Amino acid sequence: MQKLLIIIGITAITIGLLWPWLSRLPLGRLPGDILLERENFRLYLPLTSMILVSGLLTLIFWLFRR
Repeated sequence: MQKLLIIIGITAITIGLLWPWLSRLPLGRLPGDILLERENFRLYLPLTSMILVSGLLTLIFWLFRR
């Protein structure tokens, strides 16, 4: 458990330091992401982005378990 918390902390710090460059990635504006805009209403559903992130996290966790 301690090792997992240390890895999560180091990952969070790394993402925080790299955020200026990571925010420029087109993640969140992929084909398949749904954006509904009406008067006084905006709904954004990043379906494709969520599937991509889920697949990457699944792969990473699967590799760590091996």
